Amino acid sequence: MIIVSDTSPINGLAIVGYLSLLQQLYERVLIPPAVADELRRGGEDDLRIIDALSLDWIEVYQPSDYQLVETLQTEYNLDRGESEAIALALELNAEELLIDERLGRRQAVRLGLSITGLLGILLVAKRRGLVREIRPIIDNLIEQASFRVSDSLYIEVLAAAGETGD
Repeated sequence: MIIVSDTSPINGLAIVGYLSLLQQLYERVLIPPAVADELRRGGEDDLRIIDALSLDWIEVYQPSDYQLVETLQTEYNLDRGESEAIALALELNAEELLIDERLGRRQAVRLGLSITGLLGILLVAKRRGLVREIRPIIDNLIEQASFRVSDSLYIEVLAAAGETGD
C-alpha cells in the first residue's frame, strides 16, 4: 500500500501524541522533500514534530514531475509541500493522499487521487479499534495544533464516529 502525506496530518498527530496511528493504519508513509522541510521548520517550535522525521516508517521521496509541481504552485496557488505531495502521489499511483488543505484537496481530487484528511484518519482508527474516542483527539488538535474545523464538520464527524452525546 502506497500512502503519501502532506504536512498537516503528520504535524497534527505528532503534536497530540497520536502519530503512531499512521503507522498502525498504513505501515509506511511517504513524504516529499518540501513536506520534510515544513516538518523541520515546525519542529523548531515543537520537538514532537521534528521527531517524526527520524521514524523509519516515514520515508522521503522526491517527485520527478517538476512541471506539475510548478503548475500546481503557480496556476492553483498551492504551497510547495502540497504540490510535491500531489505530484508524488500521482507518480507512485498512491492508494491514498493524506491532505487537509481545501485547495490542495480540490486539486488532488480533480487529478483523480483518493484523499483522506486528519478527521478521516481518526474515523478509520476508531472503526478499527485503535482509539476508543476521537472527540478528545479532535479537541486537542484544535487547542494544541491550531487545527481548523467548522462546527458543522465537527458535529458530522462525531456523529459518524457514534460520539454525538455530550
